[in-house]
Amino acid sequence: MKKTNWRGLASGFAVAAALVAGSASAQDYKWPRLLVIGTPSTSTGSFASTNGWGPVLQQETGMTVRIVPTGSEPERYNRLVNREDIQISSVSASEMRFQIEGILAYASVPAKSMRMIWHHNDTPWGFVTSGKGDVQALEDLKKGGLRFAQAASSPAMTEAVKVGIPAYLGMTQEEVDSKITYIPTSSYGENCKSVVEGKADIAYCSPISSVLSEMEAAPGSIRWLPMPADNPGWDAYLNINPMLVPSEMTVGVSTAKGVPGATSNFVYTVPTSADADFVYHMAKWFDTSFDNYAKTHMLAARMSRDLWRGYLDRTPMPVHEGTVRYLKEIGIWTDADDEWNQAAAEKMDAWIAARDAALKEARDNGVEIQFENPDYLAIVEKHTKDLEGFRSRL
Repeated sequence: MKKTNWRGLASGFAVAAALVAGSASAQDYKWPRLLVIGTPSTSTGSFASTNGWGPVLQQETGMTVRIVPTGSEPERYNRLVNREDIQISSVSASEMRFQIEGILAYASVPAKSMRMIWHHNDTPWGFVTSGKGDVQALEDLKKGGLRFAQAASSPAMTEAVKVGIPAYLGMTQEEVDSKITYIPTSSYGENCKSVVEGKADIAYCSPISSVLSEMEAAPGSIRWLPMPADNPGWDAYLNINPMLVPSEMTVGVSTAKGVPGATSNFVYTVPTSADADFVYHMAKWFDTSFDNYAKTHMLAARMSRDLWRGYLDRTPMPVHEGTVRYLKEIGIWTDADDEWNQAAAEKMDAWIAARDAALKEARDNGVEIQFENPDYLAIVEKHTKDLEGFRSRL
């Protein structure tokens, strides 16, 4: 007679009971009356895709869901963690690093701890120029006389064009000053359109953004400048942009497809203090309602459980406890995940503590808290110089 595996049955009953309890919990959960989600500007794929699944969430939960586009990255960060008038923010992992480490404009913004709640999309990025122009490669910048658009609304994008690309090309600061003219732009859309409007020669953009479709349809169309993965300049570029992954652009406007560029993941974040039950139920909704919202936008299809699980294998940013609870419940969170997530949380806490100490020292000594003030930056450097920065776990 076949021996009954009572231990296996007991384990199966326990899992079934947990799933039933989770289902009952979801039915009993009282969603907030209002949920405000912050995204980049209306010309971005981030806004469009969030605007796609937001109405589905509203219909299925009864919440009033508002999608608020905010072109300034520091302003949206401030609204999430300080003003707290948005509850979830869509942000690139690269920008999240700037926010935590206090890079550029974030140096003078009070630091607050954040956690990821779910994967938003794996966004391709590249450098674009007018199809009517003579620019054929990024290396043309070394010849001199070209104008490079600078998205002043995003410190991470500013760093990419003012520091990252010169490093990729092996240019000295003296060469940069004499050969490249930077054209500040006030928004992401203005930054990209500058190349077809004749205001700049090269811009840093994502081919999935709606504004790129407009640009591709402009007289002369657009051309993307390749960044081959085997180019030795990538090592220097990733030292400046450590959250990126070299990759071929495969989605977005047709002119970008097949051109080597980079991938920057966008994630949905919440303050670390966000209610764990709310985050748990949001994570559960993202997963269980995926089939209901995946077709609302091409980027919504990048919010699957499988892509989220894949990103967890390389992200250096911590995940909120509510999401961890859900991922454990469905069996895709491991003991190894607990280890790296705890280390990531401790690293973020160390950065927050160091930056708080720098702000306090500056206030106590009457030093102007301004990210372009060298005296203040010297204080920040003193408190953060021994901390390890965030970098993709490749």
